[in-house]
Amino acid sequence: QVQLVESGGGLVQAGGSLRLSCAASGRTSSMRGMGWFRRPPGRAREFVAGMKWSGEATYSRDSEKGRFTISIDNSKTSVYLQMNSLKPEDTAVYYCAGQIPDGTWRYWGQGTQVTVSS
Repeated sequence: QVQLVESGGGLVQAGGSLRLSCAASGRTSSMRGMGWFRRPPGRAREFVAGMKWSGEATYSRDSEKGRFTISIDNSKTSVYLQMNSLKPEDTAVYYCAGQIPDGTWRYWGQGTQVTVSS
């Protein structure tokens, strides 16, 4: 199985930047890619960005605008989310996730809190 551990969350001011990291261990070969979700206060979990091992990336509406960038290292054991020009509405618990070949997001980290102050 797969274990995912996020890091890099914290408190930043609006307009600042933050880079989230996720370390994967275990049966990482069972995944076709990894990605990031977030759960804002009082809202449902939502997709942020994902990347297949092939390098194909998919972004949410906000990250598609260029503020967020996802990357995966060559060993396929870590995924990153570079977040720039942060806004208060980006405040959420951010979760790392692993996707299996049928498209299901099966593996999940415990989450890391990102708080953006105004």
